[in-house]
Amino acid sequence: MTSTEATPFSLELSEDVREVQAWVHEFAKDVIRPAAEEWDEREETPWPLIQEASKVGIYSLDFFATQWLEPSGLGIPVAFEELFWGDAGIALSIVGTGLAAASVAAVGTPDQVAEWVPQMFGTADDVKLGAFCASEPDAGSDVGSIRARAVFDEAKDEWVLNGTKTWATNGGIADIHVVVASVYPELGSRGQASFIVPPNTPGLKQGQKFKKHGIRASHTAEVILDNVRVPAGLIVGGKDKFDERIARVREGKRAKGQAAMKTFETTRPTVGAMALGVARAGYDYALQYAQEREQFGKKIGDFQAIAFKLADMKCQIDAARLMVWRAAWMARNGKDFTAAEGSMAKLMASEAAVRVTEEAIQILGGNGYTREYPVERMHRDSKIFTIFEGTSEIQRLVIGRTLTGLPVR
Repeated sequence: MTSTEATPFSLELSEDVREVQAWVHEFAKDVIRPAAEEWDEREETPWPLIQEASKVGIYSLDFFATQWLEPSGLGIPVAFEELFWGDAGIALSIVGTGLAAASVAAVGTPDQVAEWVPQMFGTADDVKLGAFCASEPDAGSDVGSIRARAVFDEAKDEWVLNGTKTWATNGGIADIHVVVASVYPELGSRGQASFIVPPNTPGLKQGQKFKKHGIRASHTAEVILDNVRVPAGLIVGGKDKFDERIARVREGKRAKGQAAMKTFETTRPTVGAMALGVARAGYDYALQYAQEREQFGKKIGDFQAIAFKLADMKCQIDAARLMVWRAAWMARNGKDFTAAEGSMAKLMASEAAVRVTEEAIQILGGNGYTREYPVERMHRDSKIFTIFEGTSEIQRLVIGRTLTGLPVR
């Protein structure tokens, strides 16, 4: 191929990705789906299912790393779509550790990644969890208002963390917590850093556990930090690099990254893939129902009103998937998000999930509104994707400011 010839374009998944897709789909169908209603009602962490996922290799550092490094960038989106097609709450319990792992892998030193990321997963016989703690009671979308403080104690060569985190997946029950805290509050988000808190560190405890509208099999809680001391070397990325970044900020130069936002930038397309799984699950169920349910002497799918709903649902899912795949491919191949493509993918997929699952309920009518049918749970689960890791409003703000050239604060 000469330099003037274009690279062939294809949306066909590689054989490796297709194999993973089929494998994860079978796990979701055979293991996750049969247990979905039970764990939604129990509102507890589904430890037996996490254990089962670990035994077959889905809940493991090797699985996440292999799919994350897949050349096309589609390994994680494809796998996550299948898991969340099974059930969002259980799937989030299985993949929730990935956010903490990604936060360390994105900016951590090689030694930090090698030492701490494996401890977030444990082994098939001894499952562990990780938790990423960024949001606070008064700092959700406004990451720059984080009040949790990290003060360096030079005499003991330790960081001292104080504050309260909220909405933390696996918060308080995780073995490794990654906590975003402000070191220099006067610098806003530019003065923040992430800190690794090892297992059984004194001063870290679980606060309120939240009873949620959806994703109820996933543990969400406050994390309270009361004079939590961690060694100097557990600032993610290293203290020297952090000090260099702060020096650049004080000189009026642009910093290369910020603790929480760096993590969110790398995970937004994967959140879009999660939403896709829920949307597809709702569509699949509604389609089957429309093909079987009879009213007025014929299948309800024969009515134009229902057929049009299904057509719109399918179009929204497929369009959102293309945006998720594009963003994932760009991220894996080092392409800059010049138009906030990651936020676009997350925005479109999350809002599609809400619309599609709502229409699924409408197609099922009164049945869809009861807990006897799964679309009611799917609709409850779908809403979180328009809220966590940046609300739909924040995604629009990021996209708009990227397009206009105004700074994203």
